[in-house]
Amino acid sequence: MARLIFLILLLHVTLFSNGQQGKEIKIIFTNDLHSRLAGYSPESAYSPLTINDDSTKGGFARIATIIRTEKEAGGTTVVVDAGDFLMGTLFQALEVENGFQLRLMKQMGYDAVAIGNHEFDYGPEKLAAIIGSATQNGSIPDVFLGNIEFDSRDTGDDALELLAEKNILKRSVIIEKDNLKLGIFSLLGKVADENAAFAKPVSFSGQVKAARKIVSELRQQGCDLVICLSHSGVTRYSDNTWGGEDVELAEKVKGIDVIISGHTHTRIDKPIIVKGIPIVQTGEYGQSVGKLLLTRYDDRTEVTGYELIPVDDRIQGDPLINSLIETQKELISEKVLKPAGMSYNTVAGEALFPFECNEQGNFKESNLGPVVADAIQYYVNAHSKEGTDISMVAVGVIRDRIVPGVQAVPDIFRVMSMGSGNNNLPGYPLARLYVTGKELKNVLEILQVAYRKAPENYCFYSGIDMIFDPRAGFMKKIKKIEITGKDGRRSVVGFSKGDTRLYSITANSYMLQFIGIIKKMSFGLINVVPKDAKGNKVQDMKDAVIDMDNTSPGIQEGREWLALYEFIRTMKDNDGDGIPEIMGSELK
Repeated sequence: MARLIFLILLLHVTLFSNGQQGKEIKIIFTNDLHSRLAGYSPESAYSPLTINDDSTKGGFARIATIIRTEKEAGGTTVVVDAGDFLMGTLFQALEVENGFQLRLMKQMGYDAVAIGNHEFDYGPEKLAAIIGSATQNGSIPDVFLGNIEFDSRDTGDDALELLAEKNILKRSVIIEKDNLKLGIFSLLGKVADENAAFAKPVSFSGQVKAARKIVSELRQQGCDLVICLSHSGVTRYSDNTWGGEDVELAEKVKGIDVIISGHTHTRIDKPIIVKGIPIVQTGEYGQSVGKLLLTRYDDRTEVTGYELIPVDDRIQGDPLINSLIETQKELISEKVLKPAGMSYNTVAGEALFPFECNEQGNFKESNLGPVVADAIQYYVNAHSKEGTDISMVAVGVIRDRIVPGVQAVPDIFRVMSMGSGNNNLPGYPLARLYVTGKELKNVLEILQVAYRKAPENYCFYSGIDMIFDPRAGFMKKIKKIEITGKDGRRSVVGFSKGDTRLYSITANSYMLQFIGIIKKMSFGLINVVPKDAKGNKVQDMKDAVIDMDNTSPGIQEGREWLALYEFIRTMKDNDGDGIPEIMGSELK
C-alpha cells in the first residue's frame, strides 16, 4: 500500500512539474503597415516626441517605443511583420535608391518581415533593388516568402532569384532565442496573388502544399515553435463566424503553432482558434501593435495572453527613429518633390469634414471618389492640349481618406499612392485611350456590374452623365450617355456601329488596362479595342501615357495625386487664412 501511495504521489509530482515546464514566448507583430512611417492623419498634427497633444494614429517612432518596452520587459520575444510593409506613402519614392524602411525596421527591433503583394508594386526587379540597396547600406531583418516561384525562361525575375540563391530572400528562417528554436516562414495567398498585378514573371505556389513542405522541414530541424506569417487573410461572415484563406490553412496544415495574418486589413480583437491554432491580425497602417503570449508544452501550445496595443499619442516615440525619419523626409523633399515645386510640408488645403471612400463600406455614397474624378478631369484639361472627354477612378485605387485638418503633400499623396512611372515622382501616370460610342457604352455596362464581385472595381466618373435602368437586361441597362465638353456644352453619345466618332477616357495607366480585358469579363461577347486619337490600336499602355507639357522634350507624366493637389489648390479660401477649404467638388 505504501509503495502504491508513493507511486501515486510521484506521478502527481511529475505531472505537476511537467505542467510548470512550459516555455513562454512573446510574439510582437504588425501587418499591412504600408509605409506609414510618420503617422496619420493629417501628418501636420503628428508630434511623436510629445504625448497627449494630437489625435494622430500610428508612426514608426511610437511603434519602436512599444517594441523596446516589450523587449525590456523580458522573456523570449520575437518581432515580426506579415507583409505589405511597403507602399502607401511618399517614403516609397526613394526605396529603390536606399532601402530605407527595411533598415529602419531592423533598428526598431524587427526580427523577420514577410513579403506581401504590394512589395511587388514596382515589379520583381525593383523589389530586388530595394532589398539589395537596403543590405548594401546596413542591416535588415530576415526577409522571406515561402511559396515564391521563379520563371527559368524569363529574365524579368533574375535579380530577385539571385537574392534567393544568396539566401537574402528566404523561404523560411530559424531564430534561436533563450534555448528555443523558432521556425518562421511566410506565404502569399491566392487573392493577394491576384492583387499582385506586377509580380510577373514571379508566381506563387498553393499555400497548403507549400506550408506542408516547409513545416515538415522546420520540424525535422527541431523547431520548438512554428510561426506562419500568412499574407492571405480572413473573412468575417454575417453570422460572426470566421472563414478565409488563413482559416483554411489552419484546418489543412498540421504542425503550425500560430498564424500571423495579413492582407485583409482585419482587426482581430480575440484570437481565432482553428484546430488549436491561433490566427491573429492587427488591422492596418500601424494603428495597433499585436502582442501574443504563448506557452509551449511538449504536446501542445497554449495562448496565455493577447492584446492589440494602440499606437497613438499616449506613447512617446523613439527619438532616434524619429530623427532618421525626419532626415528621410528632407531627402524626399530635395530629390522627389522639389522638381515639382513642392516640399514634404507644403500645404494643399484644409478639410472641415471627412472625405472617405472605403471599399469595405458604403462606397457608392463616397464624397471622396467624385472629387478625385473631377480633379483628374480638371488637371488633364488644364495641362494637356488634347484634354479628355471622360475621367474615371476606381474605388480600389483610393487608398486613404482625408480627415479634418490641414492637409500637406503627404496627406494628399496617401489618397492615391499606388504605382510608379518613368520619373522620380511616385504614383501611376495618367493615361488616355479612345473608344467609339458603342465601345464606351459597353465599357460602362460592364463596369456597372463588375463591382458586385469585386467592390474595388466600382468607378466614379467626371465629364459624363448616364441614364441607367437597373431593371433592364445584361448590356442593355444604359439608355443614354451625355458628354460635357470643356466649353460646358453637352453632346449625346451615339451607340450605332456606324458612328465612328472617338471619345477619350482618362484614368491611371494601371486601371486603363481594364479596357483590354472587357472581352474576358463579358465571356467573349464584347470586344473593346483601345485606340489612340487617330484610331490606331494601342498595343502598349505606355504609349497611352499623357504628356502634360507639350513644350518640353519627352513625356511629362502626370499623376492622380498631383491632380488632386492642384484641384484642391483651386478651391476657395473662405476664412482668409491663406489655405483653401476642401468643400467637395467644384467642377460642374
